[in-house]
Amino acid sequence: MFEIVSRDGLARICRMKVGERQVETPLLLPVINPSSGAISPKRMSEEFGASAVITNAFIIFRDENLRERALSEGVHRLLGFDGLVMTDSGTFQEHVYGKVDMNPMEIVRFQRDIGSDIGTILDIFSEPDFSEQKASSAVDTTVERARAAAGERGNMWLAGPVQGSLFEELRTSCAERLSEIDLQLHPIGGVVPLMEGYRFRQLVDVIIASKKGLDPSRPVHLFGAGHPMMFPLAVLLGCDMFDSASYAKFARDGRMMFADGTRALNDIHEFWCECPVCSSHSPEEIRASEPKERQGLISEHNLHVCMAQMRRIRSAIREGSLWELVEQSCRSHPALLEALRRLRRHNEFLERFEPLSRQGALMFTGSESYFRPSIWRYQQRLFTRYRHPDTDLMVALPEKGKPYNRVYSSIMRRIGEKAYSHFVVLSAIGPVPIELDEIYPISHFLAPEGDADAMLPEVKRMMEQYSHEHRHGIAVIWDGDDTLHALEGMSGGRTGDFDIDRARIEAVLTMQFGRGALSAVAGKKLSYRKSRSTGRIRNVLVEGVHAFSIRARDGYISLTNEGAKMLHAAIPKPEYRVEIEDDAVPFVGDGSNVFAKFARDCDPGIRPGDSVLIVDGNDRLVAHGRAIMNREEMLAFERGVAVRTRDHLERSA
Repeated sequence: MFEIVSRDGLARICRMKVGERQVETPLLLPVINPSSGAISPKRMSEEFGASAVITNAFIIFRDENLRERALSEGVHRLLGFDGLVMTDSGTFQEHVYGKVDMNPMEIVRFQRDIGSDIGTILDIFSEPDFSEQKASSAVDTTVERARAAAGERGNMWLAGPVQGSLFEELRTSCAERLSEIDLQLHPIGGVVPLMEGYRFRQLVDVIIASKKGLDPSRPVHLFGAGHPMMFPLAVLLGCDMFDSASYAKFARDGRMMFADGTRALNDIHEFWCECPVCSSHSPEEIRASEPKERQGLISEHNLHVCMAQMRRIRSAIREGSLWELVEQSCRSHPALLEALRRLRRHNEFLERFEPLSRQGALMFTGSESYFRPSIWRYQQRLFTRYRHPDTDLMVALPEKGKPYNRVYSSIMRRIGEKAYSHFVVLSAIGPVPIELDEIYPISHFLAPEGDADAMLPEVKRMMEQYSHEHRHGIAVIWDGDDTLHALEGMSGGRTGDFDIDRARIEAVLTMQFGRGALSAVAGKKLSYRKSRSTGRIRNVLVEGVHAFSIRARDGYISLTNEGAKMLHAAIPKPEYRVEIEDDAVPFVGDGSNVFAKFARDCDPGIRPGDSVLIVDGNDRLVAHGRAIMNREEMLAFERGVAVRTRDHLERSA
């Protein structure tokens, strides 16, 4: 069982249950050496909060004593660990030491017989320097072995690693083929050399290429990823599980892990870390300890830091602040910053999982913040969905304060006395029509004053595109009173303020639901209920009927039952519809949420957080609500809420 509990884009907190053992992802599985180890599995559980570990079945198999004990007692008793145990098959040993003498089916059966919760097939490690032909051959062998191994797994979950070297299409193809097999989990394999070489930009491409082909309802494990400074980025890209022996390996060399990098114990004069080891020892005390004790203390510190980073990441997902954490973390090393900048190349894919909005402010940490998927989406929709009001003049205003319509209310009134005008703010994230100033991410982003100067070339390019696609008779840039004087006689006889309230509703409708949604209000009288304290629109009445509410937290529209009916009539199938199975209609019709297993189909354009129409197979409107998943997730998951129902229609409707 694998079920989304909370999410932030591709990143997700999931409840994963394997047999009787349940864990929460994202999580780190510390590597356990079955014959030795600085930290016992029992201590990992009790002191470090480890709910799962990973050990190597190949090492156990080749040691006669360990093999017999594992077969007679089970791997959990062998390790002394009651939590979830995953086993690896020996692929990495083959990568390091050369070919191993192990039958691919034999190692799968062995993992099953010793009671592994999750076993792994013996795949072919595809090196980064493989030719495409060699990598393709490795993929074919891996897929063949996975298909054969699936019939041997019994009740054990089976992991099928995605291979393909650096060839993105090959990675995606491998992932698609593995997704068709009865596998439960997918590690991304062959990436340790990339991480060891700090080739994080290429790692980004490999992870995303794999995610594109994988069944989104299956957990994704990033093999060999054990440094806390890269966890946030990997989770942002949709990795759910990690494993590494780095906490112990680094300790052998006297290296201490931190969330922002690695430092040698000999170079540290005082500890700032608050883990139990650093809180109770000074650097001098650890340096003066016996080698074995010193290695043990550093191992403990490293594992504490790794576990704390996972807790921090899960908190960020729940808060909707993971992007900020990632941008801060990636500034700890130039190679990670390069990887962060690489994300811009993949915005089209990332946007499919990006929520309509997040809680709280969108904090800018640097120029990379301007290229987040949520901002990319705004820019795309501005050019493909938005339509400007029919005015004689367009006035471009420099960005100053927020909300724009209040900051510029006096200027807009003065210009309106001269010419019938529309206003666009030259924002750092692109042109912002004045009526869109309250939607996410426009009203939510916080950047240092003057920081937008670095974006001027990009803003200029977007403004030129905007002017080309949204033509006005006359366009000017506001330059104080000189602009007012220049406007004399430009209006063609029309003056006065344009109806910003109506323009706001029409603009938000099109940005949120597409241009077809305009027909829901076209030619109809709109009236409004506004907040007494802010003056913002709260409710929209269409011909006197309450149809829409404007959410204070993100400026987007929530539907009432009447509004849902209007939207349903305005936009054609399948736009913003989730079609449910016939068996679910009575329950959803009574107000139940839509569970993923009952979602028959839906609009590919739906994003998490969207207001959606819930319909039956005949396109009859049953209810409306807020999407929790996008289309590919709804059709893949067997568990979890796909749409949280806001309200349902009367059966007779």
